[in-house]
Amino acid sequence: MDKKVKKIDLLIIGAGPAGLTASIYAARAKLNTLTLEEGLIGGQVKDSYEIENYPGFIKVSGLDLSEKMSEQATEQGAVIDEFDRILCINLKDDKKYIETDNFIYLPKSVIITTGSQRKRLPIAEEEKYHGKGIHYCELCDGSMYEGKELVIVGGGNSAVEAALYLKKIANKITIINRGSTLKADKANQEKLFKEENIDIIINTVIENVIGEDFVEGFNIKNSDSGETSSIKAQGAFVYVGTEPMGELFKNYIERDEYGYIITNEDMETNIKGVYAAGDIRHKRFRQITTAVGDGTIAALMAEKFISK
Repeated sequence: MDKKVKKIDLLIIGAGPAGLTASIYAARAKLNTLTLEEGLIGGQVKDSYEIENYPGFIKVSGLDLSEKMSEQATEQGAVIDEFDRILCINLKDDKKYIETDNFIYLPKSVIITTGSQRKRLPIAEEEKYHGKGIHYCELCDGSMYEGKELVIVGGGNSAVEAALYLKKIANKITIINRGSTLKADKANQEKLFKEENIDIIINTVIENVIGEDFVEGFNIKNSDSGETSSIKAQGAFVYVGTEPMGELFKNYIERDEYGYIITNEDMETNIKGVYAAGDIRHKRFRQITTAVGDGTIAALMAEKFISK
C-alpha cells in the first residue's frame, strides 16, 4: 500500500525538552508542524527522580516536568506523534524527505532534537545481564531491589541522584567511580555524604559479573594499584556518560568526532533549513535549561526560514 504524502512547514524529530520547546514556539507561530517521537515523550528528563535547578520549580520530578511541557505544547496546538519510527531520510538544501512507518513527510524545515542515550557498561557480559542485574534507569527498575545490595557505576549528577533515590529501597549502596573524585555538583555531593548506607569506592572499574543467570556480585579492579577484589551485589545501575542518537543523519549532517551535530549559535546545521537543538548538539554544557534555550532558538530560526 502506498503511504500518504504530507507536505508540512516544520518537522521536529524528538520530544525531549528541546523538541517540546520548539513545538510550543512553532505552534504559537501557527506553523503546520509535527513532532515525531519514536519512544516516550520527555526524553531522559522523564527518568530523573528529582530536579532542583529548573527555574520556576523549587523541586520537581522529571516525569512531572516532562508532562507539563507536553501538556503546554499540545495546549498551544502542537501535534506530537509517538512511536512512529523513521525508516529513512534525505536532507538537502532544497528538499527534505522523511519516511516513517506510516507516512512520507515533505517538510520545508526540520529541527533535530533526538538527544542522547546512556552508555552501556563496558564489559563483555553486559548484554547477557541487561535487565537481569544491569540497569540504566532507577525509576524504572529500582523497585526490584527492595532490601538488596546495589552498585552505582559513575560519579556524576545522574549517578549521585540515582544513589539518593535508591537508598530508600536498597539495604546498601556502593558507588564505584573510575576517577579519583566525583563529578557531581557540590549540592548533590553534600546530600550524598550525609547518608550512612552509601559507600564510595574511587579509582575503580568493574571487570566482570559474578553470577549464573542473574547478577550476584562483581569483580572490580583498582586502576592505580591493579589490585582486584570482589563485591557482593544483586544489581548495578550504570551512569557512565551518554552518547548522541544521531546515526540517522550521518550521511547529511556534519558531526564532531563523537557524533554530536555541529551547529552555529543559531542552531543552523550545514543544510539550509535544518536545525539541531538539545543534547544532540555539539556544545559544552548539556542541561535541561540549555536544551530549552536551544529549542527556542531553533524554532524561531525555522519560522524565519519558512517565512522566506
